[in-house]
Amino acid sequence: MTGEFLATMPYFVVIRERSSAWDWSKPMRRQAEWDAHAAFMDALTEERFIVAGGPLGGEDDAARVLHVIDAPSVEAIEARMTEDPWTPMRLLRTVSVEPWTVLLGGFSR
Repeated sequence: MTGEFLATMPYFVVIRERSSAWDWSKPMRRQAEWDAHAAFMDALTEERFIVAGGPLGGEDDAARVLHVIDAPSVEAIEARMTEDPWTPMRLLRTVSVEPWTVLLGGFSR
């Protein structure tokens, strides 16, 4: 992607999915290391890296999660997602990172 392209694409949509270690018999907030994962996500939200996000469907039965992210590059997003405690535990994995042009509505900066 060129710098000009990224300048017009200030947001990215990230899809993550519950991976091989996800225990479907437990609710999301009862998964291993929930507190560490939640603290990490809260910190990303506090610094406005994650603008919005959540499961695509019900909290406990959705297989995928969507995040709207304000970041300078795909590489920056990938680097941050590897820091999520659930990533090395194989509870979540990133499926896609796509630039997003907001034409309707939007988010304040």
